[in-house]
Amino acid sequence: MADIAALLGRLAQDELEELRALGPQGYLPRHLISALDNAAGGPGAGRGYYVPTGSVSETGGPHLALRSDVSDWLFRHAPHASQNADAPAPGDSVND
Repeated sequence: MADIAALLGRLAQDELEELRALGPQGYLPRHLISALDNAAGGPGAGRGYYVPTGSVSETGGPHLALRSDVSDWLFRHAPHASQNADAPAPGDSVND
């Protein structure tokens, strides 16, 4: 399996935003599963980056979510929309 950062780096910005909007344990829609597979190398190559949650959809298919370490990486490295990039972070000295 490839590096998590490399895999997520191959996703489009809108795909990353949609993953973040789903939340850390959100169910992945088919188009995002396909995007993860493509980023990992092709059909089915993303298996392992997403895992079954233990529940099933109304059609009987398993709900899939990001593996916990993939989700942790995605949310730990998410940009903070409320933080102005030009403003110093809390605790930063403006005289450095």
